[in-house]
Amino acid sequence: MRAVLIIGTVGVGKTSAAEAAGDLLAARGVPHAVVDLDGLSRFWPAPADDPFNFALVITNLRALAATYRTAGARVLLLAGVAETADHRRRFTEATGGELVVARLQAGPATVRERLTRRHADDPEGLAWHLKRAGELDRILREAAVEDFVVDATAPADQVAARVLAEAGC
Repeated sequence: MRAVLIIGTVGVGKTSAAEAAGDLLAARGVPHAVVDLDGLSRFWPAPADDPFNFALVITNLRALAATYRTAGARVLLLAGVAETADHRRRFTEATGGELVVARLQAGPATVRERLTRRHADDPEGLAWHLKRAGELDRILREAAVEDFVVDATAPADQVAARVLAEAGC
């Protein structure tokens, strides 16, 4: 099973691209699964030394990947963040197979527009995400754990098609 991890800053379109890639694979008849890694980290309280619950994400992903592999998935599409080479290594181990990492990139204005739409009724959430967007974008660019970068300013289906083509799916 090939795993494709779609990373990028908050608001860049990781989840939308993963879901659109799933739709494209379904249209081709390719058995696959789509996992938004944020859902695997939703536990409170997070440990003080792991504020984003990364260890929990890896534990949960290991179980899900095994289940999807047994069910016959040929591709595992993941939307999330890998901030370090160690994160990438741990994602590779958890998925138990080949991992390809795509980093989505969009300019600050695009990310701001998307986050503003998403958090229209949540000014505190918007402020946090806007601050985190620039910070995380810098972290990801410096870490350079991706195999390739995709411009995420296009519609999600076009971004997804590019991700799948570059990932060999």
